[in-house]
Amino acid sequence: MPTPATFIIKNAKIFTSDENRPNAEAVAVKANRIIYVGDNQGVEPYIGRNTRLIDGQAHTLTPGFIDTHVHLLWGSIWMGNAQLQEVRTKEDLKNVLLEFAEKTRTEQWVVGRGIKYSIVSTRQELDEIIADRPVYIGAFDGHTGWANTKALEMAGILHDDRREMPNGIIVRDETGLATGELREGDAMNAVMGLVPLPDEARKRELLKLAIHEFNKAGITSVHNMNGDMEELMAYAALEDAGEIHMRVYVPYHVKPETREEELWEAAEMAKVQMDYVRGGAAKFFMDGVWESYTAFNLQPYADDPRIEKVEPIFTLDHFVKMASVCDKMGLQIAVHCCGDGAVRQALDGYEQIQKLNGVRDSRHRVEHIEVCQPEDMPRFKELGVIASMQTSHAPFSVEEDIVWTKRTGPERWPYSFAWRDLKNAGAHLSLGSDWTVAPFDPMVNIFVALNRKPLGNSPDQRLTLEECILGYTRDAAYVEFKEQEKGQIKEGYLADLVLFSHDLFEVNPEEIMSAKPVLTLFDGQIVYEA
Repeated sequence: MPTPATFIIKNAKIFTSDENRPNAEAVAVKANRIIYVGDNQGVEPYIGRNTRLIDGQAHTLTPGFIDTHVHLLWGSIWMGNAQLQEVRTKEDLKNVLLEFAEKTRTEQWVVGRGIKYSIVSTRQELDEIIADRPVYIGAFDGHTGWANTKALEMAGILHDDRREMPNGIIVRDETGLATGELREGDAMNAVMGLVPLPDEARKRELLKLAIHEFNKAGITSVHNMNGDMEELMAYAALEDAGEIHMRVYVPYHVKPETREEELWEAAEMAKVQMDYVRGGAAKFFMDGVWESYTAFNLQPYADDPRIEKVEPIFTLDHFVKMASVCDKMGLQIAVHCCGDGAVRQALDGYEQIQKLNGVRDSRHRVEHIEVCQPEDMPRFKELGVIASMQTSHAPFSVEEDIVWTKRTGPERWPYSFAWRDLKNAGAHLSLGSDWTVAPFDPMVNIFVALNRKPLGNSPDQRLTLEECILGYTRDAAYVEFKEQEKGQIKEGYLADLVLFSHDLFEVNPEEIMSAKPVLTLFDGQIVYEA
């Protein structure tokens, strides 16, 4: 007789992500592994006295979703700030900030996160809302911030200063005074470095809250796309305490100022291989974003041709020097690239690294790929490079976009967020959110992938629902070298599963967000149940 199962889910429409058995009706779980996948009749022998039977009600069951690009600790901490994602007008911003300021009267700073571009642009606009406390608000993409006059004075950057900023721009008016707009990390950190971080107990509390929300959305694994040993240890401490219900893959963030000898930290992180938390990768930023005029592109910006050349964060030689060391250590490399110049330079760099170190199964990655020239698309397959993309970054339509489509211009639209073209060119495509830049809810990202309208006369880049689920499961597991262990509903695989409220394949694509997870299993344990 078979071993009795801990959980059995029957009568489900199971999308297994297993190409050898794409569909099933029932699955049995024992401890943290799947022990049976098949039909309702075949699962009967696995029913024991203590087996919990769950009726799938002909709804979709998938592997647990793997978000291949998040900023987990940052995002968790930002959950303690004023939330500006729904702000649409200056009046909305005023209301949210004043309400938050009232709740945090004992704190010095007023900090908000998630605002869209074009709502506020100067320190004076923030002064009109709050002038007697330092105020900082960050854009949704994490690449631009705005500060009021008091915050700029405290940071010592209101007046022209001489500090070097290899990755930052303090926007100034014609008199040399800071306007309040701060582009990229060095400039934003000049202000944000003054804001006290939450203590360790509060960080832990916020992390647990965020992980619960991820579980609610059906996410059981994430790739944390920045980090260092300290951040890795924050997750490890949660695992040691039995308080983490998500698998977290953490790369080491290689900055322009990082010295070669400092890469030992990335190697030490790679030695951390716990059940749920592990290192083994390095993350680079090749450029910024289109919205803040910091994307590295091959041609001038469409809405401001005066910005002819944006310099990359890493020169090609500098990138190859540092990344080749990481590659030699056996680390996987991921590179943030929004502009077509950045994408090309990352691919050029990977090509040079293969010549230096030899070809191996490295599965190096390019993140975002907002614009990619057609001649570079086949290079992903040729070089074995992963296209790691986030569908909800794409403008849903020209009519609904304010900034991005203006920066890029119609000539670039056909090569923008080219999910379909990259797949057709043979690229291995994985999906994620880039939370907090975009919502982590996979259904939001799947909605955009299924329904996005072509920009102008651009080709249709939409994905199918099957491709979306694969991009969040089997294809995402492959990216982190775990395709033999998770990402599929397959006997012997980890019991990370999500049951939905609907049969996803029967839902109108325009209504896909009406489908929600009702049950999430992580490592064989229920971590969310509606």
